[in-house]
Amino acid sequence: MRVRFSRGVITIAIIVVVLAVGVSFGLYHLLKRATPLAVPEAYCTVRGPEGTLDLSPHQAQISATIAAVAARRKLPERAVVIAYATAIQESKLANINYGDRDSVGVFQQRPSQGWGTRKQLMDPVYATNKFFAALVKVKNYRKLPLAEAAQAVQRSAGGYAYAPHETDGKILAAGFTGRVPQAVHCWYPPDKTPVPQPKADQARKQLAKALGSTAITTKKRGWLVAAWSVAHAEKYALNRVGYGGATWVNNVELEGWQTGGKSGTTEVDLS
Repeated sequence: MRVRFSRGVITIAIIVVVLAVGVSFGLYHLLKRATPLAVPEAYCTVRGPEGTLDLSPHQAQISATIAAVAARRKLPERAVVIAYATAIQESKLANINYGDRDSVGVFQQRPSQGWGTRKQLMDPVYATNKFFAALVKVKNYRKLPLAEAAQAVQRSAGGYAYAPHETDGKILAAGFTGRVPQAVHCWYPPDKTPVPQPKADQARKQLAKALGSTAITTKKRGWLVAAWSVAHAEKYALNRVGYGGATWVNNVELEGWQTGGKSGTTEVDLS
């Protein structure tokens, strides 16, 4: 037995289907435009010839500070790699206020062993300067295996533990020294920053503490300053850093630096 539908029933059915499709299409685009419920945490990434390394903004800030202090002291990249491997092992690149016995800070230096006061060692710039001052006294440190050079400074119970971090140290050094352009990328949720407005002047002042003069004399130095600025973007509410014809923007949908901006190499733009 064949069931026949009246023309009116068919018309109603067509209208229902069209409306359903329209509502579904509208909901799809509405949800697509809606702000995601799960906002990712702030993060940083360093990319270089040796690979890619993910960091927290705090770790990136410590890394940038170490590179800036090394540049001020005119040290080779090998010294920076040794410092990074040491800091990764000792504190995971964090400025911690505790450790074995009276050890504190990024390099877990001990006030009782003459490294400085607890307050001084909690200053990453001071602590890094003390580390490098000891490292350059190690004979042929540039040619020594990394673990031996680091152990000569730290005199740790397990000096062998520094060696596994050498590759990560090379990744960080390539990016934060400025040798590899556009290597450092960070992102942070803008509405979570404690600073309401960009603080470019404060950023430059803090950079000068580690780097000395902030003048851009070479492209490598310019990219060091740019990397330092991106790493500190959350701390100083920076939304854009421009250098060498490329621009970093604090946009979760963008990965890495974008082409565009001032092409000059004598100034890093912060805003």
